[in-house]
Amino acid sequence: MSADDRDDEDLDQEDMLDEAEEATSDEDGISDEGGEEGSPPEVSRKIRRRRRRTRPRSKTIAMKRLTREELRVGAAMYPPVDIPRPTTRAECREEMRPCPWVACKHHLYLVINPETGSIKINFPDLEPWELQHTCALDVAERGGITLEEVGEIMNLTRERIRQVEVRGLLKLKMGSPSPDELGAELLAGKKIEIN
Repeated sequence: MSADDRDDEDLDQEDMLDEAEEATSDEDGISDEGGEEGSPPEVSRKIRRRRRRTRPRSKTIAMKRLTREELRVGAAMYPPVDIPRPTTRAECREEMRPCPWVACKHHLYLVINPETGSIKINFPDLEPWELQHTCALDVAERGGITLEEVGEIMNLTRERIRQVEVRGLLKLKMGSPSPDELGAELLAGKKIEIN
């Protein structure tokens, strides 16, 4: 039994328990809105329920596990194309949407790990032309959006998006100079100009 099957069973059991609780509370004369008529609920059942995943999880294809025959068949099915791709963001902005360039590092359909060569397909149930958003740069230009919206676009959970955000901010912080270092560089530059 896979982890997904166990998660589905856990969710089914939780749903059955919630339905049983609702049935007993209705029999006792207690409504979902609260203990008495007109009073607010103590804890809403809608808040406690977890939402079921609506979209299948992403799938990863490890290049190490593919046989030579599978690699040969894949290369025969998808030969290299000599159509010129956009090279700048300005050229890309003028291209048609949904973006046909799935191999682009900003495309949301799949991610290729440069170290291992593994391919992660973010939307295994859709084809690239069925995606509503295909370019991460287009999404970034929209401006600030919530973690929930980013999770929907990337087929990830809100929590995973938050973790990626924290890691990215930490990398930016580690790579940028501190204010003291900036001040020292400015002073060194002024000394050179004065001399």
